[in-house]
Amino acid sequence: MTGSLLHFLVRVPRPMGEVWQAVATPEGLAEWFTAADVLEPRLGGAVALRELGSGRITAWDVDRVAEYTVEGGDRIRFHLERDGDDATTLRFTHEYRAGTGPEPLWRSRFERLAGGPGD
Repeated sequence: MTGSLLHFLVRVPRPMGEVWQAVATPEGLAEWFTAADVLEPRLGGAVALRELGSGRITAWDVDRVAEYTVEGGDRIRFHLERDGDDATTLRFTHEYRAGTGPEPLWRSRFERLAGGPGD
C-alpha cells in the first residue's frame, strides 16, 4: 500500500484496564471512536468498524496491543503502556491511503477518550 502514517503518543488519565476496554471491545470503541459491528477478540478475528470498514485483527496481545487492518489497507494500532496506577500511555498508529490526513479527527477522538465515560 502506498500511503501515509500517522502516529500519536497520548497520555490517558485512566487505568490501563479501562483504556484496553475502550480500544478492544465494541462497547468501548462506540463510546469514543465508532461502532464495531463485529469484533472477534483474537489474532485473525473478524472486525467491522463503521467508519473504516471490515477486515481482520492483525495483532492482539491482551491488555496491550490491538491492531485492526481493513479492506483497502487501512491499519490502526493501539499499543498500551502502564503510566503509574491511574494513567496509560497510548502509542497509536494509523496507516492510511494517501489523501486528506485524518489527524484533526483523531485529535478530537482522543480528547473524548481521555475525558472518560460520559464526555
